[in-house]
Amino acid sequence: MSEQTNDLKAQSGLDLNVPAGNPDIEPPELSVVIPVYNEEAGLQTLFDRLYPALDALHARYEVIFINDGSRDRSPLILSDQYRKRPDVTRVVLFNGNYGQHMAIMAGFSQARGQSVITLDADLQNPPEEIGNLLAKLREGYDYVGTIRQNRQDSWFRRHASRAMNNLREKITHITMTDQGCMLRGYSRQVVQMLNQCEEGRTFIPALAYTFASRPIEIEVAHEERFAGESKYSLYSLIRLNFDLVTGFSTMPLQAFSLLGVVLALGSTALFFLLLVRRFVFGAEVEGVFTLFALIFALIGVLLFGVGLLGEYIGRIYEQVRGRPRFVIQAILEQDPRG
Repeated sequence: MSEQTNDLKAQSGLDLNVPAGNPDIEPPELSVVIPVYNEEAGLQTLFDRLYPALDALHARYEVIFINDGSRDRSPLILSDQYRKRPDVTRVVLFNGNYGQHMAIMAGFSQARGQSVITLDADLQNPPEEIGNLLAKLREGYDYVGTIRQNRQDSWFRRHASRAMNNLREKITHITMTDQGCMLRGYSRQVVQMLNQCEEGRTFIPALAYTFASRPIEIEVAHEERFAGESKYSLYSLIRLNFDLVTGFSTMPLQAFSLLGVVLALGSTALFFLLLVRRFVFGAEVEGVFTLFALIFALIGVLLFGVGLLGEYIGRIYEQVRGRPRFVIQAILEQDPRG
């Protein structure tokens, strides 16, 4: 175990390697999965709002926190919360940072509930909305997507998200009005299908949508981030959207092949046009810079195509290596055997 994990064990007095569960124990109705990465400033406020909201549902539940390699005091704060509510709290500790979606997949692998709801730890999605998602799951829907109302994000992020939503729907034919909201509900059947997938990189809401037989979307409130800053940089957002597009469709490759055909026909037509002008008007030096511009444009398109092809090949390479998608270092949980 790492030094941080040993500190957790010493401070909490817990056995960090207890069994994951007992199939003879009645499972809870609801599992709430929350990935955590450097959220120490807002965790206590999250606890103060989350547990009362869940207690008010009058349903058996469990909360699964996944510490995604936090470098602050988040693991210790989660350990303290486990000691306060060990009956409904479980903490999964990664040995490093694997990203939000892998953290959620780890939570799915540990979840016991008949319904599973994912929630971010930054309080932009109010925990009080969980009851609305659970109500839809009780009605028989197996996937509950959400649409954020009165988004508190920046102007650029709102419009960039809307543009990517439109592009993604055209490419993948997966209908998600608001792909960036991680407050979502999943039935046990959908979660089991997700647990069977072994993709190294994926986009969970889209993947779940492909397995759902009765999906629905509902509107939820959206608040400003309580503390800290977003863990998604511009590069991370671009990376995530590449995973979404390349993980669910080969249309970009097909579109690029079509573009190649169009450019080939266009360049052939241009060649014959220049050949005719050569015989009619003689040598024309003025067209040299135009040709340079066309060549540079074609080189840019070619490099983009190589990068796009490399994106698909890279996904294949990562998959065939067969490495673990994440490593669970320890789990804080109450032994169900007593």
